[in-house]
Amino acid sequence: MVELIHTLADHNDDVNCCAFSSSLLATCSLDKTIRLYFLSDFTEVPYSPLKFHTYAVHCCCFSPSGHILASCSTDGTTVLWDTQNGQILAVMEQPSGSPVRVCRFSPDSTCLVSGASDGTVVLWNAQSYKLHRSVDKSVIVYDTNTENILHTLTQHTRYVTTCAFAPNILLLATGSMDKTVNIWQFDTETLRQAKIPDQPKQFTENWSEDDVSNWLCAEGLEDLVDIFKMNNIDGRELLNLTKESLADDLKIESLGLRSKVLRKIEELRTKVKTLSSEIPDEFICPITRELMKDPVIASDGYSYEKEAMENWISKKKRTSPMTNLVLSSVILTPNRTLKMAIDRWLSETHQK
Repeated sequence: MVELIHTLADHNDDVNCCAFSSSLLATCSLDKTIRLYFLSDFTEVPYSPLKFHTYAVHCCCFSPSGHILASCSTDGTTVLWDTQNGQILAVMEQPSGSPVRVCRFSPDSTCLVSGASDGTVVLWNAQSYKLHRSVDKSVIVYDTNTENILHTLTQHTRYVTTCAFAPNILLLATGSMDKTVNIWQFDTETLRQAKIPDQPKQFTENWSEDDVSNWLCAEGLEDLVDIFKMNNIDGRELLNLTKESLADDLKIESLGLRSKVLRKIEELRTKVKTLSSEIPDEFICPITRELMKDPVIASDGYSYEKEAMENWISKKKRTSPMTNLVLSSVILTPNRTLKMAIDRWLSETHQK
């Protein structure tokens, strides 16, 4: 069953594109404007509509974090907007001056591509707002860490319109105006050249027993590994240890050793508090008030931790945790864009 829950009729001409962030809906139109709405009740944000383009706006898209909105137009520009206040961050002019038909952010928000009517595609640095490279009929594979070119694929005979990486295997598909789709396979040497970073470490409270053992070894406390494993100490248990539990439960007799463990644990607690205070609001589940690991979008338009929302629905009879209204549907849709943003934030945080 599909139910119409709201209709927006604010544009004065054809609507060309719609885009979602975790909290907003953006729409753009031939009327030269971009409008933004809260997903909670579909009211328009105070600074909407966004006005700059002098001709039709063809496409709009949010950065993975939702903090930036990009729009592109027949006027040959791609504009970046701050979604917190509607201010213009940058105006990027297509080198050819041709009408810009489509724009998209890279998964890590570092790059933005804009495609124009003349078939050219421009890669922009989304942080410095400068032109990175114009491309044409080729596919270029970059190392996103160093911006070095790993491969240039030139088999297409007309402009390349799309490309996509497979999620778990080293395959790339590219489509072109030459009416073909090419499938490319990469070898492990590409991975070595790219220096793919390790997956981000989890927060301490999510450590497994093995993670705790690794931490002990790194802190010069390898003699305690067997004791901690015997007592099934994981990350959450580790943060809750006290001088009494170290002595009475874990039977660590040395006062000096207990003091050292407590100092190291206190350092972890301090780090956890610091990280928790820096977590962007949109990354926190409204139910658990913790960083989301598997965010999903509910029918109320808000994102929640999947397990927490499933439990909420089963116990609270389909009401929204945010509005207390009855949910129109219990279907939960994975919020992959938000998950990518969280993963990137975790990676950057643990590199500091």
